[in-house]
Amino acid sequence: MHATFRQLKLLLALAETGSITGAARACHVTQPTVSMQLKELADAAGMPLYEQFGKRLQLTEAGEAVLVTARALQAEWEALEQRLAGLRGLQHGRLRIALASTAKYFVPRMLGTFCAQHPQVDIALQVLNRDGVLQRMRAHQDDLYVLSIPPRGVPHERAHLLDNPLVLIAPLQHPLAGRARIRPPRLQDEPFILREAGSGTRLAGDAHFEQLGLNPRVRLELGSNEAVKQSVAAGMGLGLVSRHALAADPASEGLAVLRADHFPVRSAWSVMWLPGQRLSPLAQAFLHHLQGLAGSWETHS
Repeated sequence: MHATFRQLKLLLALAETGSITGAARACHVTQPTVSMQLKELADAAGMPLYEQFGKRLQLTEAGEAVLVTARALQAEWEALEQRLAGLRGLQHGRLRIALASTAKYFVPRMLGTFCAQHPQVDIALQVLNRDGVLQRMRAHQDDLYVLSIPPRGVPHERAHLLDNPLVLIAPLQHPLAGRARIRPPRLQDEPFILREAGSGTRLAGDAHFEQLGLNPRVRLELGSNEAVKQSVAAGMGLGLVSRHALAADPASEGLAVLRADHFPVRSAWSVMWLPGQRLSPLAQAFLHHLQGLAGSWETHS
């Protein structure tokens, strides 16, 4: 199969934008050029690479297969550019990171200090729910991924980043808020506000509740830590959130951290990448930067 790198880049743009117009705009070429180049790529493959669904173009199974290779070649090319830049004594390039939503409380600040040291670096940061991050991992779309629960069925390598204690929270005026010690059975009849099924916080919480023999009464399932905190502060129930999602003084948010036996739930954040993936110099530098900051973050956060 004969294909040019330009054609593969156009296919990448088509997959990203869902249209010939969007691909043309992203690659700064005309629409006829995109159509012609993708037709030549489809002819080389011997089958259609995309088809029309409503107003969007979607890749066929053959198109998805070509896309995987296109992404791998793009990643290799970007890594080559960074290595050459390093040999010239330059520090620039593009770093792609996807992280679970709770990690937004600390990764962007760690990223800020990295950008200050490497001002010519472009960052593509995706903040998603756990399923969104796993989808990008399966598609090999990023350099690094930050998750709290290692994914099953998705091969990966990982390095520990920092602890992620999950704490029980209650509204300030809740009867349990002033207790010096709360035994788990006392929690059984309390309503709970929890993260959505499938989130890292929920997976860790459900496993911990099961170990304690608890079956919490779930009043609400919400898609963000902020929504959980607001609902708990409004008196709708108890919550389980990462300590990183709370202010240094939870009372400023109308919340109290409960002192319950067998809490906080032990969890940890990891930085992950795909097995066999050759990390670019920028990705390696950022990984070392994260690990270097993690110790001081755990001490002072």
